[in-house]
Amino acid sequence: MHRWKKVCATIKDREPFEPIKPKPVPPKRRKKRKPVDHCTSCGCHDSVCDCHFKAPVRKEAPLTSDCIVVDSLVCSKTVQKVAEITFPLDLIAPAGITIADIISINVVPDLNGITQNARIIQDKVVNIGLIPATITVTVLGVDLPLTLTTSLPFQEHTDCPGACPEDRLHETPLEVEGIFTQPGVPVLGVAGLELVEGILVKVILRTTITVTRPIVVDKDGHKCDLVPNRCQPFTTPPTVTFPAPPNGNGNGVGGPTP
Repeated sequence: MHRWKKVCATIKDREPFEPIKPKPVPPKRRKKRKPVDHCTSCGCHDSVCDCHFKAPVRKEAPLTSDCIVVDSLVCSKTVQKVAEITFPLDLIAPAGITIADIISINVVPDLNGITQNARIIQDKVVNIGLIPATITVTVLGVDLPLTLTTSLPFQEHTDCPGACPEDRLHETPLEVEGIFTQPGVPVLGVAGLELVEGILVKVILRTTITVTRPIVVDKDGHKCDLVPNRCQPFTTPPTVTFPAPPNGNGNGVGGPTP
């Protein structure tokens, strides 16, 4: 009994002990899953081929001189071209139909079918062409409208000071600015013997023409013309014959469409 008292007294005399804290358990590291790549094209790990691509390296082009050729602007203008035609009413209308019987006239130009030729002469740009169009005339007392498919010729001479025959010509696609019709204009009849009532059709087209000239520039910025004699005046005016339009687009007034 005395022995247990001593043990208890000894325990009481000791300083209070701190509880033993458990050591922190580190979290388990989760293994990162590799992303699933379903690519089967060349260069992917699922592909049969193992391709490695490199960025293209631009190599300096070998030059035989230190001069360059640039385009010098000569002129640039927005111009209008007028395409028009006058045809006799009896070309498409039955006998007895007059201008007074016309209810309406509709014109649909075909911009995709335009054919044209252009040439630069001294200080001027000459442009000649044709634009296909379908003309529909609604007449009183006729059930179906009268239709004519034809080509309207146009031409334009544009002043371009300083332009020479060896210069380059650039032209934007033609756009339609307006369409005008006027019935009652006198014109030769189908037989070509007398003047009869006709219909005038006019289409206003717009484009931008630009004339440039290639010149040589050296390393010091000096400029010289590729064709030194390009602007020499002609002793006689030039004569130019343009080729005929393809597909018969330019045979004047076509026949009526049934």
